[in-house]
Amino acid sequence: MLTSISLWLKQVVNKFLYDEAGEVNIVATVVLIGIAVVLAVVFKDAITNLIKDLLNTISNNAKNAVNNVP
Repeated sequence: MLTSISLWLKQVVNKFLYDEAGEVNIVATVVLIGIAVVLAVVFKDAITNLIKDLLNTISNNAKNAVNNVP
């Protein structure tokens, strides 16, 4: 009886250790999302200023293009 439980436990542990191919992708995805969130928090002001500058440039260029139409 003890031998059969030991054999079953060994099979379960081996299956767990060697049958984890899909789980690595989930862990990697979670880590990458965490890194992206940390970078966004750290560079929040720089990102906000960059987006504001880009939108202002687009707006000014659009106004200039509309005003310079013959």
